[in-house]
Amino acid sequence: MNLSLEYKIREPKVILDKNPLLLLLHGYGSNEEDLFSFASELPDNYHVISARAPYDLQYGSYAWYAINFDADQNKFSDNEQAKTSRDLIANFIDELTANYPIDSNNITLIGFSQGSILSYATALSYPEKIQRVVAMSGYFNDEIIKDGYEKNDFKNLKIFASHGTVDQVIPIDWARKTPAILENLNIPVSYKEYPVGHGVAPQNFFDFKNWLAQ
Repeated sequence: MNLSLEYKIREPKVILDKNPLLLLLHGYGSNEEDLFSFASELPDNYHVISARAPYDLQYGSYAWYAINFDADQNKFSDNEQAKTSRDLIANFIDELTANYPIDSNNITLIGFSQGSILSYATALSYPEKIQRVVAMSGYFNDEIIKDGYEKNDFKNLKIFASHGTVDQVIPIDWARKTPAILENLNIPVSYKEYPVGHGVAPQNFFDFKNWLAQ
């Protein structure tokens, strides 16, 4: 199948008429193998699909958008590339539901770092496509969400957000702003912190699996 993103898939072990989907979105400089290593630990009734970001950084590394540095070493994100990736992910979800027996009313994005930032952007731009988001070690960037997103209907969207308190890549303060933003949009959010850096703590994994199971 020639879909718009490269991906790895684990078919559900418990076959239903239509199975729910967990779509995994990796971080900057990683690839689809990274989060796919979790696949065997994820619930048996899901299609687990790990997507590869579209921008090739070479040597098996990919990005959802470029991160550039200026002369003073300030980082800034290529928001136009991020918006292109946001729409690619939304389109990819449509392709997956057209090609696999996926329940289009039961789709969860699980993102790490840049994949987490894109998960927020995609879900808030297209809440009719996505029911749940697990956003690990990312933050809410409203500059890459579709204009007028505040008027969208979020009644079917729920979010689990988590962050490491000693994250050296994305400051914890950025993540701590997210719950209030989501609550203002009436999106239920479960927010947790773990005493780790820029990575997924075992407890974090356990907590989001519990959250999914509820």
